[in-house]
Amino acid sequence: MKTIEIRKYEERDLSAMNAIWNEVVSEGIAFPQEECLTEAAGKLFFAEQSYCGVAEETETGEILGLYILHPNNVGRCNHICNASYAVASARRGMHIGERLVMDCIVQARAAGFKLLQFNAVVASNIHARHLYERIGFHQLGVIPKGFRMNDGRYEDICPYYIEV
Repeated sequence: MKTIEIRKYEERDLSAMNAIWNEVVSEGIAFPQEECLTEAAGKLFFAEQSYCGVAEETETGEILGLYILHPNNVGRCNHICNASYAVASARRGMHIGERLVMDCIVQARAAGFKLLQFNAVVASNIHARHLYERIGFHQLGVIPKGFRMNDGRYEDICPYYIEV
């Protein structure tokens, strides 16, 4: 059985991180970003986060997925963080996302955050929604037509939060 480790990203991971991130952006069904990261933009983007974790297959060194963690707001709301998760399409269904979310919660707590909030979980992203609910996230409601899909349709988004 292959061993997957969740760890802090290193500069050597950036090419794989960019590729995975850009794959999700290009799919246009989960991330709000529309522009893919260049090598230089990706290096800066990941460095600006409070924390970035990667899922690495330890025998091969292959990066299978990643997450970013950062403040969701400023000032009196800076105790709330936000995160995004991306798993390479060829590696989905292996519970890598769950391991990324669980590590993210630990890292959020270690960074002093009190709440982890997801602003825009697309309603049709049922695998993510089921995962979040199983872990203990609470849905805050529904924002009708809050996300423009890659094909131009608008879909509802469901904000979630959990105390960390």
